[in-house]
Amino acid sequence: MDLEKPPADRPVPRAEGCLTVAVRLPVRIVVLVLVVPVRVVWDALAVGGRLLRDSVLRPVGRALSWVAWAVFVWPWGALWRYVVAPAGRMLGRLGYVLLVVPAVRLYDRVLTPLGQVIGRAARGTGAVLARALRGVGAGLAWVLRGMGAGLGLVYAWLLVPVGRVLVALLQAAGTALVAVGLGTYRGVAWLTRYLIVVPAVWCYVWVLTPVGRAAAWTVRRLGRLVWMIFGALGTCLYWTLYWTARILLVLPALAVWRGVLVPLGRVLAVVGRETAEAFGHAWRVAGHVSLAVGRFLARLLRLTFVEPVRWAWRTLLIPFGQAVRDTVLRPAAEAARGVGRITRRTLTAARDSARQTLAAARESARQARADVRRTLFGAPREPGPLPRAEPRGEPGAAAARTLGSRTTALTKD
Repeated sequence: MDLEKPPADRPVPRAEGCLTVAVRLPVRIVVLVLVVPVRVVWDALAVGGRLLRDSVLRPVGRALSWVAWAVFVWPWGALWRYVVAPAGRMLGRLGYVLLVVPAVRLYDRVLTPLGQVIGRAARGTGAVLARALRGVGAGLAWVLRGMGAGLGLVYAWLLVPVGRVLVALLQAAGTALVAVGLGTYRGVAWLTRYLIVVPAVWCYVWVLTPVGRAAAWTVRRLGRLVWMIFGALGTCLYWTLYWTARILLVLPALAVWRGVLVPLGRVLAVVGRETAEAFGHAWRVAGHVSLAVGRFLARLLRLTFVEPVRWAWRTLLIPFGQAVRDTVLRPAAEAARGVGRITRRTLTAARDSARQTLAAARESARQARADVRRTLFGAPREPGPLPRAEPRGEPGAAAARTLGSRTTALTKD
């Protein structure tokens, strides 16, 4: 694909100097010698870790989880499912039959009628009290109306004339005080204007204003002169310090940077780049070496350990395990299933007996409620015969039109 590209699109190879070529080979050799053992050890640790995880830790974790479930979870679950939950349902049903139903019946049959009777009595008593309170309120209203009439007469014939006389006196005194205060205010204002304000304005306009303008002009001129002097001194000092610092500091530093630091940095950059590339190349080469060593060791381990173990597993352990399964495990499983069936039958019989007991208790409670109701309210009235309903649909033979007679339902008497 690179050969088919036009010459303008081909990537131009980077030009390498003599320093790069001289540094590359020794650096790669040294790095390869240092990296190969590290890569081999790293690959060995990685393979060992994966083998340990897949062969030891994961099966052990599964076994521990199964043991934890069998020891901690399953017994509590079985206890809840087969003991606590049925007992709770039985107690709930028993409590409902023995407590809730009698309480509801007591409320409906006893407390409600009793409350209605008490309510009617309370309403009668309230009506009597309301009438008595209305009589008392009418008497108090009559007394208060009499007192109000007396107070009205006192207000109209005594307080109103006295108040009018006091208002007239206060108006006359207020008029006299206003006249005196207005005259005093005008006299003080006239004296203040012509003795204080007019002389102060004249002094400000003809004395203070010219003096202030002259002082301000003098201060501005002096400030400009001082600014020009200090500006000239500052400019001279700035350029003197600038050229002194440039000659003594900047030029030597620039010479050191261009003549020493830049070439040294380029050399160190070449060495660092080649070292990094050498580490990458050595790591890849060490990976190939480690892969070859690992394959050899794996082949050796398979021939010396895995194949004999596999042969022993297939030839010895599998037949022995099958014999143990057929002679021991299957009979034990059958016995466990038989025990489970017997346990389920026992639990079913206990549940049926509990249901029969609850049914008998419910029937007894129903009979007791019926006896209490019969004792308190008497026997219920037997329903009488229902009234015979009139036939609906077509009229009878007497009301229908006759076909063999001269009279009809409309013309007969």
